[in-house]
Amino acid sequence: MPENGKHRRFRTSSLTRGIIAVTTGGAALALPVIGATGAFAAPAPTAAVEKAATSTAASGKGIAAQKSESTSYSVILGDTLAKIAREHSVNGGWKALYEDNQKAVGGNPDLIHPGLKLTIGAKADSKPEKAESKASTTSDRAEKGADRADRSERTNTSLAAEGAPAAEAAPAAESVSYTNDLDGWIKESLAVMAEHGIPGTYEGIHRNIIRESAGDPQAINNWDINAINGVPSKGLLQVIDPTFQAYHVPGTSMDSYDPVANITAACNYAADKYGSIDNVFGAY
Repeated sequence: MPENGKHRRFRTSSLTRGIIAVTTGGAALALPVIGATGAFAAPAPTAAVEKAATSTAASGKGIAAQKSESTSYSVILGDTLAKIAREHSVNGGWKALYEDNQKAVGGNPDLIHPGLKLTIGAKADSKPEKAESKASTTSDRAEKGADRADRSERTNTSLAAEGAPAAEAAPAAESVSYTNDLDGWIKESLAVMAEHGIPGTYEGIHRNIIRESAGDPQAINNWDINAINGVPSKGLLQVIDPTFQAYHVPGTSMDSYDPVANITAACNYAADKYGSIDNVFGAY
């Protein structure tokens, strides 16, 4: 406990009443009331009380300094109060920022114009940090939704300008070793087709090969009208020689039984007639 101040007491005098006054520093001081018989000296503030008063004064100065610190921000295109508050860590979110700048912003917090000067930190920094309200969450979601819509629009515009990819992405044929089976033939053909801008997918090619030849690169049709005319359908995708020669893809074999040459020529023909081998679901 702090030691009480000592004072001299006269025996012939008595303290009729006292008043306790609380200072802003938290110290309790006894203020004497002058009686008819004499006056008494009040105890002096103790060291602990003086320290508390000093601490309180220093704290008050710190808060005043914090309140006085602020930043000026100029609104740019695409800004919202929620976005600005989030990027500058404004306590209280966009509502606090709007409250501090309501005179400049006006009655609609959603309507801010590029070049508008906002003061950040004038009041909001001295308030306790709170979670943003539902209105803030709604504003953020709307902003993110607008960003996504904008990105989607730019992507769709870009795709429309560039067109759909010609074929599934595949490594260059000469840089990869492919297996000598149906899977390897299709993958190598896709790589060649990608180099020449011929559309088609693995699924579309595989589906048509199974229907036309069951995956046999030496398959030949000796009974249909083409066979009767002397140009039987050959290979994985049953291509007749005139069609193979007309749609042969440079860099592949001139043998129509060659799996890759047969697939790429057939896909080139299908692209010309049907848009893509993927659009073929029967005899073509």
